[in-house]
Amino acid sequence: MTTIDNFNFGGKKALIRVDYNVPLDEHYKITDDTRIKATTATIKKILADGGSVVLMSHLGRPKNGPEERFSLKHIVPVATKLLGANVSFAGNCIGEVARDAVNAMRSGEILLLENLRFHKEEEQGDEEFAGKLSSLGDIYVNDAFGTAHRAHASTAIIAKFFPNRKCFGYVMSGEMENINKLLHAADKPFTAVLGGAKVSDKILILEQLIEKANNIIIGGGMAFTFIKAQGGNVGKSLVEADRVETAMKIIESAKKKNVRLCLPVDAVCADKFSNDAKRVNRKAGEIQEDWMGLDIGPESEKLFSEIIMSSKTILWNGPMGVFEMINFEHGTKTIAHSIASATSKGAFSLIGGGDSVAAINKYNLGSKVSYVSTGGGAMLEYIESGTLPGIEAVEN
Repeated sequence: MTTIDNFNFGGKKALIRVDYNVPLDEHYKITDDTRIKATTATIKKILADGGSVVLMSHLGRPKNGPEERFSLKHIVPVATKLLGANVSFAGNCIGEVARDAVNAMRSGEILLLENLRFHKEEEQGDEEFAGKLSSLGDIYVNDAFGTAHRAHASTAIIAKFFPNRKCFGYVMSGEMENINKLLHAADKPFTAVLGGAKVSDKILILEQLIEKANNIIIGGGMAFTFIKAQGGNVGKSLVEADRVETAMKIIESAKKKNVRLCLPVDAVCADKFSNDAKRVNRKAGEIQEDWMGLDIGPESEKLFSEIIMSSKTILWNGPMGVFEMINFEHGTKTIAHSIASATSKGAFSLIGGGDSVAAINKYNLGSKVSYVSTGGGAMLEYIESGTLPGIEAVEN
């Protein structure tokens, strides 16, 4: 793996693809700066070498060119504060504006380019657009794991313009090392904890994990499709009717591979999708017609926690319930604390996926687990396929 440690950036401009796709409130204030913080070590290393830094990123999903709410200028104050150095801004990522801003840079300076997705060519993986971006730096650094699964101009195409001058930043290399440890050197027992709403989002990762894990715990809305597949009554709980057969095949596949697939045995049910709903505990396959499961119940918490505490390697992707609502967060909170406790006893734990990361941060447990991934979709695709377009572009 070629990383920034393989280069001396003295007198060089590092063109770094970062993932500054961070959440903003209605006043354009950043509500979670995790992804910006993650890149500070990479940037500081390059500056310490005597280099300068040109940052490029996307933000949100602009539809028709520039939009105020998706401008990366909103990132500048927080990036300046976190880096302890002034971050200047260019109002475009290509053309005269970008070129003049880059040409005016001196060693030790940082420049942030405007949103790449203000140009449709970025998502199209356009080679000409990638070539224009490439002219803005001497060495290409990919440090945007959260977008490494996209074959976009700035992640997968641009690297060809830097045949011997491309590398990974510390975010990318850290993600790859930790996920590879999970995939290829996991201490047993290896337990995967999967949650979230849809089975369809997790089919490929489930197929991969059945080949590698000893235990697979399934919670969240997706669990009810599996419970339905086994003939359970799930009331108005979320079910993907077109995935019931798929769920049954996964259950059978796990049995054949001697993998313990563990579903909730009870659920906290509500009479409507609201924090103020009436609540009752029910066995997971005996939910009445007008009720819906919105969290795992206490018996499931106990069962899942026992499995987690006996594990040496743990992957967590997806909450156990609607943890954004305080009355349906207990299952997710319990699992988060169990994973932190297992980690303190020597287990290796990897947390990935927006909601799981949000939960770990909500309960202030980020420092109590082994590694928190910055890219949910990218992490899942890396586990599914063993590589990503943004990784292949740098490695080839």
